[in-house]
Amino acid sequence: MFETPSGHHTPPRQTASHWGVYNVAVDAQGRLIEVGGHRQDPHPSPLNSGMVEAVHSPLRITQPHVRHSYLKHGHRTQVKRGSEAFVPVSWELALDLVAQELVRVKAEHGNEAIYGGSYGWASAGRLHHAPSLLKRFLGLHGGYVDKRGNHSWGAAYHIMPYVIGRADISQLTTAWPAVLGACRLIVMFGGAPIKNAEIANGGEVRHESREWLARAKEEGIEFVNISPARSDAMQSLDAQWLPIRPNTDVALMLALAHTLLTEGLHDREFLARYCVGFEEFSRYLLGHQDRTPKDAAWAAAICGVSMETIATLARRMASTRTMITTSWSIQRADHGEQPYWMTVVLAAMLGQIGLPGGGFSFGFGANSNITSPRNSDIPRPKISLGSNAVQQHVPVAMVGDMLSHPGKVIDYNGSKLTYPDIRIIHSMGGNPFHHNTNLNMFLPGWQRPETVIVHEPWWNPVSRHADIVLPSTTSFERNDIMAAELGRDWVSMHQVIAPVHQSRNDFDILADLSARMGFESQFTEGRSEMGWLRHMYEEARVIAIARGYAPPSFDEFWQTGIYEFPVSQPSGPLLGEFVAQPVKHPLQTPSGRIEIYSAKIASFGYEDCPPHPVWMEPAEWLGSALADQYPLHLLSNQPGTRLHSQNDMATVSRSSKVADREPIHLSAADAESRGICAGDIVCVFNSRGAFLAGAAVDEGLMQGVVQIATGAWFDPAEQGVPGSLEKHGNPNVVTLGKGTSRLGQSSTAQTVLVEIEKYHGSPPQVTAFDHPPTVVSLG
Repeated sequence: MFETPSGHHTPPRQTASHWGVYNVAVDAQGRLIEVGGHRQDPHPSPLNSGMVEAVHSPLRITQPHVRHSYLKHGHRTQVKRGSEAFVPVSWELALDLVAQELVRVKAEHGNEAIYGGSYGWASAGRLHHAPSLLKRFLGLHGGYVDKRGNHSWGAAYHIMPYVIGRADISQLTTAWPAVLGACRLIVMFGGAPIKNAEIANGGEVRHESREWLARAKEEGIEFVNISPARSDAMQSLDAQWLPIRPNTDVALMLALAHTLLTEGLHDREFLARYCVGFEEFSRYLLGHQDRTPKDAAWAAAICGVSMETIATLARRMASTRTMITTSWSIQRADHGEQPYWMTVVLAAMLGQIGLPGGGFSFGFGANSNITSPRNSDIPRPKISLGSNAVQQHVPVAMVGDMLSHPGKVIDYNGSKLTYPDIRIIHSMGGNPFHHNTNLNMFLPGWQRPETVIVHEPWWNPVSRHADIVLPSTTSFERNDIMAAELGRDWVSMHQVIAPVHQSRNDFDILADLSARMGFESQFTEGRSEMGWLRHMYEEARVIAIARGYAPPSFDEFWQTGIYEFPVSQPSGPLLGEFVAQPVKHPLQTPSGRIEIYSAKIASFGYEDCPPHPVWMEPAEWLGSALADQYPLHLLSNQPGTRLHSQNDMATVSRSSKVADREPIHLSAADAESRGICAGDIVCVFNSRGAFLAGAAVDEGLMQGVVQIATGAWFDPAEQGVPGSLEKHGNPNVVTLGKGTSRLGQSSTAQTVLVEIEKYHGSPPQVTAFDHPPTVVSLG
C-alpha cells in the first residue's frame, strides 16, 4: 500500500514500461504520486521515477495544434518546420485536416507517397504499440512506404542470414543457464555495460542481469573487455581491459584467427563439418591475395592492442571454454557487417559453437532480458498489422537520404532500390531527431514533404517539427498487456489515471480517422480497447494451452496481474541443435552450414562487402588522414538516465547534465592538451556540424576517444535552420549519413571524427524544454 501526502491510502494499480513492471499510487486529484518496483523484481530500475514527472510534465501537449502557416495555407506553405508558432485547434478540425490530407495525397500521388515507417520503442503494451497501429491503419488506406531494418542492429540483421541463416539478432544469444557451469572465459567485443540492462524492449518483470553476472564471477569465469571504455564492463567483474581504437575490432579478430591458424590451434574438424569457405578465407588471412598476413603485428598497428597481448589472448581462448560476445554498438559503424561475420568465423575456428558456455552471442547485456532463461514457444497477444499493398521500402538508416533525394537509385541487399517521392509523413511513437544521423542533412529532407502528422504526448523535437500535432496518451492513461518477445510473462497494464488534458489513445485517434475515411469497421473490427485486449489474450491463450501451458482466463489474468510461463526446458546453447544434428537441423543458408565464404554475396559484386570477412578502413577513423584535422573519435552510447531520448525532460535525466548540457567524456590527456576542465562548456565539431556539451574528464577512456550519450533533445540555436549550432549535446549533428555498405545500408553512427574546443563567451541558453510559441488566431 502506498500512502498519499494527505494520509489517505490508495490501492496501487499495476502498469509497465520498458523500465519494468511497477505499482502506481494516485492521489485524490487523480495525479500520479509514486511508482514502486514489482515484488518479483530484485533490482527495480531507478529510471521509473522519471515516469511520474513526465506524465504530469508542463511539456504535455494540451490539445491538437497546427502549425500557423500550414493552418492558413495548407500543404502549400513555404515556411520551414521547426521555426514557427502553433495554433491550438479542436479535435474535430485536426482530424478533418489529417483525413483530408491522407485522402488527397493518395488521390494525387498514390500510396507510394505516404511514409508510415514510424520508428521507436513506443509502448511496452501489445495493443497500444504506436508503429503497429499506424501500419494497420495505413494498410487499410491502401498502403504506405515502410522501413527495413533498425538502428539497433541493422548491419547484423542484413549479414547474418547469409552467414547462419537467421535475422533474429536479438535472439542470437546463449542464455545464462547454458553458459554457467561450462564457460571459463568471456571475451567481450564492445563490453556489456550494465546500464543497458535497466531497459528491455517490450517491458521486463525482473532485472536479473547483475545477479547473473555476479554468479558468473563467483564461478570463476574470467572476462576480457575489448572496448575504448573501461566502464563497458561492470567493475566487480575485474575484467581485463584491452583499450582498442574504435572501428578496428575486425583487425583484432583477424589477428586472433591468424594466430589460431598458424599455431595449429583451430578446430579443423569443426570447420570441415559445419562450415563452408574456410579455404578461401584462410588464403586472405595468410596474405596470399594481398601479400599482407593478418598477423598480430599487422593488427597491433591498426587497433592499438600490442601483438603480444593479441597472441596471448588467442592462445588463452583456444585453451579453455570461451564465449565470444559482440555488442550491438560494434556494428553501428562503417562496414558494420564485418565484425559480426568475423565473430562467427572466430568462434567456428575455436570449434565451440553449440557447446555449453562456448561459441558466440550478440548483444550480451544489450537489454535486461536478452540472456535471461525463457522458452522459445511462448506466444504473444497481438493485434494484426494487416497487409501493405505498397512494395517500396527504405533502409531505416537512409530515411533522410530518401526524403531529400526522391527518385535516387541505390544498391541494397542484392537489388536496386528507387527512393519514392514522399509527400506526407505520419509519425507515431518515435523521435526521428534522435535516431537519424547527420541531422543537418536530415532536417532539409524532413522539411521537404507537404505534410507531417505527429502523435506525441510532449512538446519534443518531433512534435515541434510537425504540421499537425495530435496529443496522445502515455501507458499510465490506458489499458494494455505486456508480453515481451524475450520475456516469460504476460502482465496486465491497468489505466491508472484519466488522460491528461485532451490527450487520446492512438487507437481511438486512428479509429476516428478511419471513420472519416470509410474503413472504421475494418480497423476496429467492432472492438473497444478492452474488447481488443480480451480478444488478443484469448487468441494467444488458445495457442499457449495447445503448447502445454495453463494461462488463466482473461478475467482472472486481469485481476491477478501476471502469468509467468514456467521455464521447464530453457534453451540450450546457440546453434546447439545444428551442431548436434547438422543434417536434421541444417541452417537456412544455401549450404545448410555456416558460410565463412558466401557465394551469394560474391554474386552481388559489392566492393564494400566482399564474400568473406575482411578488414576495410572506415570512412573516418583514428588511422586516417582526416584525423590530422579531427583527431578525436566520437562514440555515442545508450544513456544511463533515460531510454534513448525518452523522458529527457525529467529530473533523473536533467540532473546528469553538465552546465545544462549533455556531458561528453574525455580522457585526462585530451582534456589537458585542450585546456579543458571538468564542468566546462565545450564545442564539438567537424565539417557536418557542431554542438555544445558539458565536459567530463574520464580516467577510464582511452586517449583519442570521446564519448557522449545519445538522446539529448535536439536544440539548434536557430530553429528549423540546417547547420545551426546545436546547444544541448545531440551528437547526431556531426554523425555520418552514409550506410554501412551496399548490402546493409545501415547506421554508421559510431564512425565519426571530431575536434573539441573550450567554448568562450556567454553560451546560448538551452531551450530544448521550452514550449514552442503558440498563437490563438490566424492573424
